[in-house]
Amino acid sequence: MTHSTPIRPTTECDGEFDLAHTDPIEPIALPNGLPVEPIAGCNAGGTHHLCGPAVPGGSRPVLYTDSEGQASLIAESLAEALTLAVVLPSWHDALAGFRPPALNSDYLDDHPDHPAVRDRLLSALRLPSATDREVLDRLLATAARTVPDGFLPHVPDEEDSAFLPMLEPRDE
Repeated sequence: MTHSTPIRPTTECDGEFDLAHTDPIEPIALPNGLPVEPIAGCNAGGTHHLCGPAVPGGSRPVLYTDSEGQASLIAESLAEALTLAVVLPSWHDALAGFRPPALNSDYLDDHPDHPAVRDRLLSALRLPSATDREVLDRLLATAARTVPDGFLPHVPDEEDSAFLPMLEPRDE
């Protein structure tokens, strides 16, 4: 009998998507009124939330809130959020304005085996392969919807408790 070690994106991706830590720092609500469900934490103190009602066969956008009062939509579905965490581990830096080749360069210096780990995780999770650029483009398009589509959260019953958007505007 062979023993299989479970795939844990948290181990391979620096704790970015930790299913064992689903308690957010504080409860949040969305201006668009959709329900939010915390599904994973990260080692930096942030929380990933599924937004909207659970519908069989439907996808739910993923919102990330950090411990500093910032938030962003990061993916249109849980599968896309996992792909983001696996393919682009420095996605936080992308929202702050970093772009290739600077984006991910420090991570790759510290984790030269990332391409092999990435491919193994995508395969094990049955996620389609994607390039850094494809994932980055999807992240930026999704993050741009945060404010206009009512996904910038606030803490219920607290005045002036709105989060700030993580996506930094960029002159291109």
